[in-house]
Amino acid sequence: MPFYVIIRAMKIIGDKIFAHDAQGRLLSRIGTMFFRTPGLVTIKGVHAMQRIAWLDSLAADLGRELTIDEEEAEIAESVDLVFTEEFVLIRPNPERMDLAFRADEALQKMVSKRHIRFLNTHSALVRKALCARGENWRMARHPISQEDMDGLISSAKVAISCLPVYYYNRATGSRYITVGTFGEFEGLDDAAFRDQMAEVVSSLSKRNRQGFLEVDVFPASTPIDIKRSLQGIDVAKLSDSDLRTEYSCILQKWRMSLPVELRDESVSNFEWRNEMCHTLTRGPNDTSAEEQELIAGIAPEFYRQIEWLPGVRIIEGEVIFDSIYEEASRTQDPKLLAMCDNRVKSFLFNTTRLFGRVKYMNIGRIARSLAFRSTSLRRGGNVYIMQYGVEGDDDPKVVMIRLQKWGVAEHLDEGKDLLHAIIEADEYSDYVLDRRLMCRQLGMNLPRQLGFERFTEKYRGNNQYNGVSLRTAYFVRDYERGTASDKIPPSKYRNPAWASKFASLMGAAAAVDLVVGRRSSETGELLFDHNYEVVVQGEDSLPSEIKITDHAGSFVEYQNPLEDSVCLYAEFVVCRKKMLAQYEAFAKAYVDGFRKSLVDMQESYRARRAAFDNLFIDRPYDTNGSGAYRWSMALQRLDSCDPDKIATLLSEAIGC
Repeated sequence: MPFYVIIRAMKIIGDKIFAHDAQGRLLSRIGTMFFRTPGLVTIKGVHAMQRIAWLDSLAADLGRELTIDEEEAEIAESVDLVFTEEFVLIRPNPERMDLAFRADEALQKMVSKRHIRFLNTHSALVRKALCARGENWRMARHPISQEDMDGLISSAKVAISCLPVYYYNRATGSRYITVGTFGEFEGLDDAAFRDQMAEVVSSLSKRNRQGFLEVDVFPASTPIDIKRSLQGIDVAKLSDSDLRTEYSCILQKWRMSLPVELRDESVSNFEWRNEMCHTLTRGPNDTSAEEQELIAGIAPEFYRQIEWLPGVRIIEGEVIFDSIYEEASRTQDPKLLAMCDNRVKSFLFNTTRLFGRVKYMNIGRIARSLAFRSTSLRRGGNVYIMQYGVEGDDDPKVVMIRLQKWGVAEHLDEGKDLLHAIIEADEYSDYVLDRRLMCRQLGMNLPRQLGFERFTEKYRGNNQYNGVSLRTAYFVRDYERGTASDKIPPSKYRNPAWASKFASLMGAAAAVDLVVGRRSSETGELLFDHNYEVVVQGEDSLPSEIKITDHAGSFVEYQNPLEDSVCLYAEFVVCRKKMLAQYEAFAKAYVDGFRKSLVDMQESYRARRAAFDNLFIDRPYDTNGSGAYRWSMALQRLDSCDPDKIATLLSEAIGC
């Protein structure tokens, strides 16, 4: 029997949220919350039945029938809920987000906020309202590594009775056929071809026990007439030749309908991989928004790589941290404490202190490197992304945050005493900023602004300083919108104009990279074309510039002649050979761009030699490797090099 109680002036009709029967099943999977007269109904049935039960209950309390106006007022001030084993899902009316947030606040008195999510996140109004409260974390998908995404897609390939041409969504039970797997039917003999076509046609019209299609087409944007054409084929009545004619016609239309970025069906194509991963992980009552819906223009390599964390909003000058911080502090729950760690709160706190016009902030942690050939240069959990709104500006700002690689804690881990650890960390901060100026002086196209901040945290190490409060440094830069050079979709290279412009710009960037000796300090590996070079497109959709997001690794290699390292830069062209229709033209554009950039740097230095030589004259000059010494060595080899000879060596290494 359902119970009927009053909790904190809220009438509840039905079973408690998350109550289970003897078999461990939820007693109710839906609920309706009312606000004109505070209450919650969880009795079994549908939402319409719950509203009727509520109105009948109120009438019984009053001893009279409610008027039509009273009934309409009660229903107008209500919100539908859906219960899963883990979450209470609020189904908001996008035009009445105030009601959804009232439901959220009321539910938090019954269940932890971490177990409350919002449906209808496909609506921009819903996403914008949550974003403005610093609550991206409540609608973002859980992060998944690139390797796990690749494994998910490869393991999802299944068969029904014939060929394994479907990708299986385990949550819904639906199988998805792509134009690529559909094209595999061509090589089958007539009997196998007929069986495979019959299987697809019949399955496209069937639904499983959950109510989802047995087979559907991928991507979801496929024109409906293609799907209807498939469903309309009468396989039994058509001759073999007529069946193949119908098939070929549909296959051609399907291929032509696909966006260019989805035509290469491989996990190396980030656009296709991301779309397929989204399709395979989409489930009933999906509460998740995609990265591009949360941040406009974000690069595809960020898909499922951001762990969004609780943020902050500012109302009439008052800084209001997400209430989950209070819950974490009160409960000391390890999972909540991991979400609400001191570093994240310090980032948010520093930003509110520095920028007075901020309205809200969302912050996410990037758990691992986005580079294909990652090195230990990026340590997991040391890179963050922050989105914040500014008064008077509808479009949010986005910045990247990176912890200083060598801080006080890292030097203490090496066994140094506290004083020397602090001094060396401060010196490294100056070294990082000095190298940024060196790179800019030589023409590296870095982000225009770089912020430098610190916060206090406890040191946790296995030495005498364990528990001591330390100052930790970090850098903030604008997020550069574009696509990393090593994440460019293969389809782009089929456009000769696009490929040529891209090669020329990357050649120019490679010359600067060579001069500043950018390498991994741990492995000596070349960092060029490893996720740091971002391609920005102009209004003509052609590459307009290459932005270098981080000068990490610069001046690691500063002693050897440029001729000794230039051949390493041939890999940029060689590894793309299979994707290029005009390999020699691409290689020539790359080498020409490289040579011109090297000549320009050399001429610029010779024209203003004193300005370059004296740039760091006040810095310590130590032949053991100080910043000023590395700068002087880099300038010497630039001045003494022969650009034509180096460009020839590069061309020979490419093989053209």
